[in-house]
Amino acid sequence: MDLEKQPQQPVAPAGPAPAGIRASDADRDRIADILREAVAEGRLTAEEHAERIDLVYRAKTVGELGPLVSDLPAGRTARPVASPYAYGPDAPGGPAENLVAVFSSSTRRGRWRVGGRTNAFALFGSVEIDLTEALFGQRLTVINATSIFGSVEIKVPENISLRGTGTGVFGNFEVDTLESTDPEAPVVVVNGYSVFGSVEAKPKRGKLIANLHDQLRKHLGR
Repeated sequence: MDLEKQPQQPVAPAGPAPAGIRASDADRDRIADILREAVAEGRLTAEEHAERIDLVYRAKTVGELGPLVSDLPAGRTARPVASPYAYGPDAPGGPAENLVAVFSSSTRRGRWRVGGRTNAFALFGSVEIDLTEALFGQRLTVINATSIFGSVEIKVPENISLRGTGTGVFGNFEVDTLESTDPEAPVVVVNGYSVFGSVEAKPKRGKLIANLHDQLRKHLGR
């Protein structure tokens, strides 16, 4: 058979990911970047931006993300997925750290390396998580906080991004959202639920993480 005379079949170009595909953290961050640009340009109000950001981090599939930016110019053109954070993986991995306080207190503060996921549970007790001197080994850190007749308090430095979603039933859920001007800054997402208790996450005034990349490199090089 003369292969040179055989017509070559055209190769279809790779299209966008099917709508039912599970969304990655990079997919969510790409949509969040578009929304951040839109509010800076005046295309979205602060309230609309907050509502859509909440939906971005609730989204499970790529199909749920598209409609959130379909009415924005940047949402109509394909954009490359951002590269992972320079000094660690883009998504949380490894086992979760658990902080539990039952008729007691539990505190995590000082110089420590933050894992990708932390679960905090307070029952007639208190949990304090202070990230102001912590080292972030990944871009995204997720904290799942549950408070029942207790309190969970989370403190972060002022130069990271802080986001959250949660519910208070006869209690309080409060996250003071932040959007860092540094596109490579860590992102902390707080998912909270309180019953006759409180879950609070806010920046600690005056506390900044300086030299983010150098700090982790030194820590890993020990």
